[in-house]
Amino acid sequence: MRIAMFTNNYKPFIGGVPISIERLANGLRSLGHIVYIFAPEYETRTEDETYIIRYKTFQKKMKNGFVYPNSFDPAIEEKFTSLCFDVIHVHHPMMIGQTALYLSKKYQIPLAYTYHTRYEEYLHYFKFFEKIERDIEKNISSIAIKKAENKMLLYSKSVLVPKLIRIFTNNCDLVFAPTKMMKENLIERGTRTPIEVLPTGLLSSSFIEDEKKSEEIRRKYKNGKKYLLCTTARLEREKNLEFLLRGIAELKIQLEGCFQVLILGDGKQRKELEELVKQLEIEDVISFIGSVPNEEIKDYQFASDLFLFSSKSETQGIVLLEAMAARNPVIAVKASGVVDVVENGKNGFMTEENISEWAKAAADVLVNPFLYDSLKEGAKYTAEQYQTREIAHIAQEVYKEMIQEKQNNKKNKKWSYHYEKGEIQQVIASIKQLFVAS
Repeated sequence: MRIAMFTNNYKPFIGGVPISIERLANGLRSLGHIVYIFAPEYETRTEDETYIIRYKTFQKKMKNGFVYPNSFDPAIEEKFTSLCFDVIHVHHPMMIGQTALYLSKKYQIPLAYTYHTRYEEYLHYFKFFEKIERDIEKNISSIAIKKAENKMLLYSKSVLVPKLIRIFTNNCDLVFAPTKMMKENLIERGTRTPIEVLPTGLLSSSFIEDEKKSEEIRRKYKNGKKYLLCTTARLEREKNLEFLLRGIAELKIQLEGCFQVLILGDGKQRKELEELVKQLEIEDVISFIGSVPNEEIKDYQFASDLFLFSSKSETQGIVLLEAMAARNPVIAVKASGVVDVVENGKNGFMTEENISEWAKAAADVLVNPFLYDSLKEGAKYTAEQYQTREIAHIAQEVYKEMIQEKQNNKKNKKWSYHYEKGEIQQVIASIKQLFVAS
């Protein structure tokens, strides 16, 4: 098969979606398929650009590492039509998602979409909503304005964004959800398109330790402490890292500071988090490592004794599985993307968003050797169920079914989007209502 993948972000940007795309593409290629990735331009490029088609961007560098892609770039359709694809697989509903939908309808090629992101948790990346959240946090608005801002934020998260996702998914031929929980979430929100569960796969190399590198990391960062812990996340608000730091402060009290925590990742919240570390007086147990290349993250995980996680916005916690491949038990906050991976007492523990409960779970694991060893084995077993080649096999079979279904249903008629009666008008009215209220 010839497969076109469309994305709003990709390497060199570091994030869950680019990792998922790269691994699925490579897995499919290992099965003999040809996969091209349509991705935006960045200021720098990766060394190997084979099978990557770059399209233009309006803005190549933004504070959070994303770019503002130009999904109207005519070169996209020119390249697309010249390569004769069998399937389109898009990884975002907005911007390039609309381009993929247009190409699918126009050329009658089946379209799959992966629901990677709970977009209602990422509204603060838009300046309009960023200002609202900042005003609410700093309590600088009048009571009337604050009430209106809260109403707009709630309406956007609970009504507008879900409605836009529902419209998009119902115009696709198939939707991939990374977990069963996300599949159920889409169905509850009105997606009628068939949904298949397709997690992000793990590379076979994820299970192989470079003992020399992991020992170097332990020697460099352990600082004579008994335990080395780590977490991996963009330093952004949706990752709930303030909770993680407060949990570490509580853990420091419970274990008398006999550990060091490595925080892998970077983002615009870094200075704010570094200041919080000082306020909590945990500078002696925290090391901000910064951005780490994807292929090197596993060295830090193999060097660590426990993986800490606090995000509540994941659709699938791929970093949890990567940590488990390195035999790291996981301590996480109960949330989407976590409940499908973490099993209490088997490969780690997930708790409610309660600082004392979360810290106690971490402490209990570390001080109980029998429990710790059992969780390490359980973590590795869980990770082994998510290897890339097995995930690619699932995608391959689903693509074949999509192609056959499209061939059976092809009709000689002008392409068009399909919307429920009045649905577009409802969305336009919703957006107008949102800005009238502002």
